[in-house]
Amino acid sequence: MASPDISIPSLILCFLLLVIPLVISYRIKLRISRTTLDAVARMTVQLGMVGVFLTYVFDLNNGALNLAWVLGMVAIASYTTIRNVELKMEKLFLPVILSFAVANLSVLLYFNEFVLDLGNLLEARYLIPIGGMILGNSLRGNIVGMGEFYEDIRRNENRYLYSLSLGASRYEALIPYIRKCLRSALRPTLANIATAGVVFLPGMMTGQILGGASPTLAIKYQISIMVALYVSTAMSTTFSILSTIYTTFDEYGLVKKEIYREKDRGKGKRKGEKEKRTHRT
Repeated sequence: MASPDISIPSLILCFLLLVIPLVISYRIKLRISRTTLDAVARMTVQLGMVGVFLTYVFDLNNGALNLAWVLGMVAIASYTTIRNVELKMEKLFLPVILSFAVANLSVLLYFNEFVLDLGNLLEARYLIPIGGMILGNSLRGNIVGMGEFYEDIRRNENRYLYSLSLGASRYEALIPYIRKCLRSALRPTLANIATAGVVFLPGMMTGQILGGASPTLAIKYQISIMVALYVSTAMSTTFSILSTIYTTFDEYGLVKKEIYREKDRGKGKRKGEKEKRTHRT
């Protein structure tokens, strides 16, 4: 049984639900009404364009084109990660995009070959949607992990330098921060895995059931994809942090101040000047 179609009028009725959070924002003065409308508008336009493009991509089903599409998704995910962790692009883009590509593509191709047992590893209807799910989860994990790692290093610089002064190698001094940020990055995915089926029905399983698949088949797909999501997030976040260390730290183990955005360094400078004035007073 096919899923019922959602007409344009029905989609408009769905958009009317947004009135509820907009009213909440207005009454409590959250100041997120414009952000909400902008995000929903961008989502609608982007997904509409993707829907048109994917129709042609699925019809062509060209392996090189399918792989190019996924690599484009990898590049956008890498760019988005660096932008969201408030770091400069030029020092991190190459190691991050390589980390994303190696971790996510290896898990994706393994999944298509050994779990789904596809005859064509680059089959558009599997490669692109599953690749999107894997990359989306890795993106969230990397934003949390890398953001926390570099913020902790900056916030606890004296403690880190003290470890180096006691004779610790760069890796030995950094490993407590790496452990902490990886736990933070993986915790949301682990929480989803632990509560799947009890607290919520995951998206892939729900989609397959709505598409007419049996609950048993949908469950097997969901278990498989959640394992793949966890593995890809763990690999990509670990690779991203370890690989960027070689471009963001100098030969003495000191973090390069120029990797942080100017506005962040300016904020720290203003804070230091304020503390000095307070001390003099």
